[in-house]
Formats: sequence, structure tokens, C-alpha cells
Amino acid sequence: MKADRAPSPTDGPAPRLFGLARIDFSPDHRQPSALRLALATVVALAGSLAADAALVAIGVRVFPSTKGYVHFQFSDYAKLTVIGVLIACAGWPVVTRLSSAPRWLFFRLAILVTLVLWLPDLYILHQGQPGSAVAVLMTMHLAIALVTYNALVRIAPVRTAIDP
Repeated sequence: MKADRAPSPTDGPAPRLFGLARIDFSPDHRQPSALRLALATVVALAGSLAADAALVAIGVRVFPSTKGYVHFQFSDYAKLTVIGVLIACAGWPVVTRLSSAPRWLFFRLAILVTLVLWLPDLYILHQGQPGSAVAVLMTMHLAIALVTYNALVRIAPVRTAIDP
């Protein structure tokens, strides 16, 4: 028979979930510099918008029936791209503060967010939107995730801890 003991803060599902996600609130590194984060944000925005434009151009070339598709208008996808990239760029320093393995966690979060952002694409496909156009939209989401992740972790990496 187990001895009675007081509940511990390490009991329960939250600490196990934090452990699986490598959220430990005790990173041994310093935050990315503000200048590098700003530069990474600019690169992520420019790179993501360029990737979107290139994918739309390729999509229209490969699938001529998608020419004029409403979601392929720069004004339509650019505002959503900018919002998403800015949210991701704001999230990177948060992740670096919460985890001693920020790249590991941020990569998995990028995958999760991309999968979630595919849900509206699948919904509009289900509603009768052209499959070829939706495939281009899904590819755009993936490209934005790849560009943004790489810009942040490579241009604004965590810095080594200061020795005492």
C-alpha cells in the first residue's frame, strides 16, 4: 500500500506534457538579439511574399484554369501572409524563453501550425473550389513555414549563455 503524501507540482499531466514538448522554463542560452530578430522578420516577410508570388505564377502556368482565381490576388494572400509571419516572428523569442531546445520545439510548432492552416484550404476544397488552386494554396502555406522557420532560427539564433 502506498504511503499518503501531499500532491507534488510535478504530478499530473501538465508537467509530463511540458516534458514531452521540451518546455522547461530554464534555458541556458540568451535570447536572440533584437537587431537579428528584426532582420529575420524582414527576411521572413520578403521571402514569404516572394515565395507566394512565385508559387502563384507557377500554379497559373501549370494550371491555366486557375488564372484570375480570387485567392491568387496579391492583396488577398499578402495580408494573411504578413499577419502569419509576424505572429511566427513574435513567437520565436517566446519559444526561446520557454525551452532549452527552442529549435526542436519551434520546428514542431511550425509543422502543427501549417497543418492547422491547411484546414481552411481543405474546407474550401470541400466547398467546391478547384483542387489545383487549393493545392497551390497549401503549397504556399508550406513555403511560408519553411521560409519563416529558417529565417528565424538561422538569422536570429539563440546566443550562448554568459559565463558567470
